[in-house]
Amino acid sequence: MGKATAQRLARDGRSVGVLDIDRAGAEAVAAEIAAAGGKAIALAADMADRSQVEAAVAETRQAFGPITIVVNNAAVENFAPIGEVTEADWDRLMAVNLKGAFLLIQAVLPDMMAAGWGRIVNISGFGAQIGAPNMALYTATKGGVISMTRSMAVELGSKGITVNSVSPGFIDTPMARRAIEGDLFPVPYEQILAAYPIPRLGQAEEIAAACAFFASDEAGYVTGQLLGVNGGAAF
Repeated sequence: MGKATAQRLARDGRSVGVLDIDRAGAEAVAAEIAAAGGKAIALAADMADRSQVEAAVAETRQAFGPITIVVNNAAVENFAPIGEVTEADWDRLMAVNLKGAFLLIQAVLPDMMAAGWGRIVNISGFGAQIGAPNMALYTATKGGVISMTRSMAVELGSKGITVNSVSPGFIDTPMARRAIEGDLFPVPYEQILAAYPIPRLGQAEEIAAACAFFASDEAGYVTGQLLGVNGGAAF
């Protein structure tokens, strides 16, 4: 989803900082964007580490100037019964999925405040809205993202900064494929999809399209919203 979103924003004319804990992966995406005629740089940081996040933000400013759009997509997963979740699991997922989003927003906020314009898009998750077996920890982090989004929208709206969330359903990503291949769902994944009004896996490009809308000028009167890109699933 991060790759597709970076590519979409670049096609929309944005200069993009591609941030990942894996620099080689970020470099590959940035190279693809450049080959297609876009502007991008590769950045590496552990989202749980403030100093690394701030260094990545500083590098982006040096390359492209003030940052006024951020998409918080970084996340790690955990599939385990709640009784087997360790404190280390809890700390790591909270640090990356929730704290990481907060750290990045806080690092770029001065640029948005100075510009009187900003777009913050946080990727949450459908499981945080309905619950999911063996994913209490992961969905807790994404529920926190939803609540943080709404409160930040209230706080920052008068500053010209919108804050919205995209809530993916069952999207065809490496994370989802690991779960499918590891048989980590309580029922076959085909059975889950069959219950959706649109009975298929979503595509990363469909998440990117939602992010691109929230990042646009046209979405200037849209804030505090949670957009489900989930094939119509509602249960």
